[in-house]
Amino acid sequence: MNDQSLGGMNLNILEAIHTRRNIKSFKQDPIKMEQIHKWLQAGTMAPNHRMTEPWEVYVVGPETRKNLNHKTDFWHAPVVLVVLSKHGTSDAETYENLIATSCFVQNFLLAAWAEGVGAFWSSIANVQRNRDIIGVPEGYDVVGVFGVGYPEEIKDARARTPIQQKIKHIS
Repeated sequence: MNDQSLGGMNLNILEAIHTRRNIKSFKQDPIKMEQIHKWLQAGTMAPNHRMTEPWEVYVVGPETRKNLNHKTDFWHAPVVLVVLSKHGTSDAETYENLIATSCFVQNFLLAAWAEGVGAFWSSIANVQRNRDIIGVPEGYDVVGVFGVGYPEEIKDARARTPIQQKIKHIS
């Protein structure tokens, strides 16, 4: 792809990045799995060293969701997903895979947000009991459990530290 091939596209990625929020109030409008698949497919364009494509996605059904017993029931989102990252053949590759899967998640979140769908990111599956309920196999890390749906409410962004305070120049 060259720069000219982007000329006709409306690439408003900065707006999507700056407006995306962790949603804590969802409408009950259903989301078609075809849409979820489209956004997950966009996730696969994430950078991943050696093309390991280490991510796996579980769609959580009603029984598993009930057994997870999340204190807010994922804010009543109509869809709940679990994103896993496969361990590598070395500690370095496992680390790279976790980073790649986080990039996969960000791509997914931005693709969904660009079409008016938000998500709530939970770390509930980092507890062994919940890993067992989900059926996370050995050799996988859980990056997150995501409630996905149309936002009922979108809160303002919280203040962030100016990036200038986070930049160090090294020689």
